[in-house]
Amino acid sequence: MAGRGRWLWTLGLALLAPLASAADYAHYQLGDPTAPTPGQVRPGLLLMGGGDRNHDALRWFFERAGNGHVVVLRASLANEVAEEFYGEVGGLASVETYVVANREASTDPALLRSLARADGIFIAGGDQSRYVRYWRGTPVAAALEKHVRDGKPIGGTSAGLAMLGEYVYGAMDGASQVSPLALEDPLGPGNTIETGFLDLALLKGVLTDTHFRERNRLGRLVAFVAKAEAMAGEDRRIVGLGVDEDAALAVDADGRARVYATAPGAGATVVPGGFPRTQREDEAMQLERFEVLGVDVDSVLHLPSGRVENPAFRRTYAVRDGVLVALDSPLLVIHGGAGVERAGLDASDEAAARAALEAALRAGHAELMAGKPALDAVTAAITLLEDAPQFNAGRGAVFTHEGRNELDASLMDGASGRAGAVAGLHRVRNPIQLARAVMEKSRHVMMVGDGAEAFAAEQQVELVDPSWFRTEKRWRQLQDALAAEADTQASAPLPAKAFFGTVGALALDNGGRLAAGTSTGGMTNKRYGRVGDSPIIGAGTWADERCAVSGTGWGEFYIRAAAAHDICARMKYRGVDVQRAAEAVINRTIPASGGDGGAIAMGADGSVAFPFNTEGMYRGWIGADGVPHVAVFRGEELPEPRFTGR
Repeated sequence: MAGRGRWLWTLGLALLAPLASAADYAHYQLGDPTAPTPGQVRPGLLLMGGGDRNHDALRWFFERAGNGHVVVLRASLANEVAEEFYGEVGGLASVETYVVANREASTDPALLRSLARADGIFIAGGDQSRYVRYWRGTPVAAALEKHVRDGKPIGGTSAGLAMLGEYVYGAMDGASQVSPLALEDPLGPGNTIETGFLDLALLKGVLTDTHFRERNRLGRLVAFVAKAEAMAGEDRRIVGLGVDEDAALAVDADGRARVYATAPGAGATVVPGGFPRTQREDEAMQLERFEVLGVDVDSVLHLPSGRVENPAFRRTYAVRDGVLVALDSPLLVIHGGAGVERAGLDASDEAAARAALEAALRAGHAELMAGKPALDAVTAAITLLEDAPQFNAGRGAVFTHEGRNELDASLMDGASGRAGAVAGLHRVRNPIQLARAVMEKSRHVMMVGDGAEAFAAEQQVELVDPSWFRTEKRWRQLQDALAAEADTQASAPLPAKAFFGTVGALALDNGGRLAAGTSTGGMTNKRYGRVGDSPIIGAGTWADERCAVSGTGWGEFYIRAAAAHDICARMKYRGVDVQRAAEAVINRTIPASGGDGGAIAMGADGSVAFPFNTEGMYRGWIGADGVPHVAVFRGEELPEPRFTGR
């Protein structure tokens, strides 16, 4: 219940008691605030990443509050948190909630009395700029600091966690900053770093962030730390601490913090800070090399120093022209085409396809582990896929209406922006190798047909007799298509599955460079020299300094949407992560215009996405540990690539 003035909400009874006051807040009460506190009240700090609250972590917090009286502070919504605390988790004598709506409430005597007698105080989520405006420099802030000095626990979730550090992202411009935009100008006005809100010893020199992994916030935390250090002066190191939505950090009085997690792998991320003071306002961030530490259920974090015992991971990054780049974390992602149907794939074919995917992953991985650039890994993986008859590329290419195999491919280097593409080939064993030769040995981007094959001969790219590409399975598919066509009009639309079949690879090398490649045998029963998206830079293939994409699907729609480039453009200009960008293009833009298919996408930070809207898509990845992970059909679990090096 909300309204102007103060309102009392008791369990089982609502009493309206408006008082004449300039303060605008709602007051809710559950339980008996006069009951004695059952246990001993002890210091503690609970840092929750947001989302559903972790009940085990809350029980830890309630125990620190002696299972007595907790006050919840918030600047929006109503009594939901208290109802969860009192009714779902249980174990408290009472819970009071104050939902404040202006700065005047911070001087209200009833609110201040509740804070003074509270055994524990919990700050809920919402708009953190309201907390800054309503409470900084007020009696509420002083009451929170006294509460902690008196040896009582305090906690927060989401915005309530963000407010607890010495330095605070205040979101004072009304926006919620995203990583790419934060890194474009870390000292700029969009990174609204505030200080002077609270002075808690355990978070001295610490800047906290929330909803961390789910919202791809590492880049913005790095930018926030850079700005906080610029504000703090030359002799201050600021520690960045990001907590995942499915995690909570329980901090004892001595600063030892442990993770409570409600999902596998959830925890916290520490950016130790101490960056060179070379950043300038209005310029994109440049940071040559820095380390990030992971905290999970087996780790111990020490605050405020940021030291981590038994870190879940140690990752090395750079920031180049405002782009967050993973270093020393090689990663290869591949696909063998969307449109896979269970009905058309028997057990032996499926096993052979999975084996070929794993072999391609190992081939590319060997290049990365030898220190080779991403281009070499992409070329090696696609070469092997082109030689595998299970996929519609190279040796497994489908047949045109005239009974020929016609091959296309493209390759792009994200670091340099160079690209090569070929189309309409009949004799080049590995089109991806010719695409690379076009990129590296010519002044052109694309070559087609006889001219491309003449160039292949000049560059000693292997040529084979066209019979090399013939497989009985693909020949039968053509005969089936011709028979179906004969029963209808020659202009009748082909079934959607006729448009599918591509292989592709993306790689991130030790130096943080990206590359992408795609190769295809085209479309069953195609005529008229049709070319799809696979050899078209920006449609089927794209790589730049922050993103790489290879598509697979109904090529006409990918061309019209510039699908591969659009995914990366969304990351650059809208600041969304690779998963959201890829899902938006593949599962919204393409279907909205009548197409379907899939893609693989990778960010320079090592994040990946495998969106598709068909029954299956051959896909897989391999990281530094050399273990290949593959999947075929929708619903198969494909573990998320995570850097696990210590």
